[in-house]
Amino acid sequence: MAEERPAASVADPAPLGLAAFALTTFILSAHNAFGDSTVPLFAVLGFAIFYGGLAQFLAGMWEYRRNNVFGATAFATYGGFWFGVATLLILVLAGKITGSAIGQSLGWILLAFAIFNTYMLAWSARINMAVFGVFLTLEVTEILLFIGNFASSTGLIQVGGYVGLITALVAWYTSAAGVVNGMSGRQVLPVGGPLWGDTAPAGQAVEA
Repeated sequence: MAEERPAASVADPAPLGLAAFALTTFILSAHNAFGDSTVPLFAVLGFAIFYGGLAQFLAGMWEYRRNNVFGATAFATYGGFWFGVATLLILVLAGKITGSAIGQSLGWILLAFAIFNTYMLAWSARINMAVFGVFLTLEVTEILLFIGNFASSTGLIQVGGYVGLITALVAWYTSAAGVVNGMSGRQVLPVGGPLWGDTAPAGQAVEA
């Protein structure tokens, strides 16, 4: 009979997931805000696959290992989102999606993720203010972008890009807090408390 061994502990994957989300969001949002001539759209492709996609999806799987259903759902879903964005870009490159179909496709995708993000926004308020800030700014970003893509409104897409940059900065801050607070065993960078519900355990203070 095989000897049973205690499961190895897993480091908090939330800072990695948040950093991966932040960087890819930053690049795509910079494209939306400043245009293709300044930030080419395809600059995000590799990072959408390997960082925002793969690294964030793995963070979600590690959150399952830590029995954190919120973090697992959030990171795995948005890891899948970036895999999907990369696939869409490849289809555009291959000429399979062209013209107005690109904007309509993005509109439906962003609408779907805005619906998902709405209930995750509500539940993020049970974690801390930093995580809530990530989901709140992301909610505004996705709403602006799905309306902008449906309406073919360059102005709305640009505003969505600016809000997306703010989203990335908030996510980077929350990631940085997770790294330094985890290293120190105490709160060095403040993340605030939950807006409602029970107070999150100390080990989950910055998890998303």
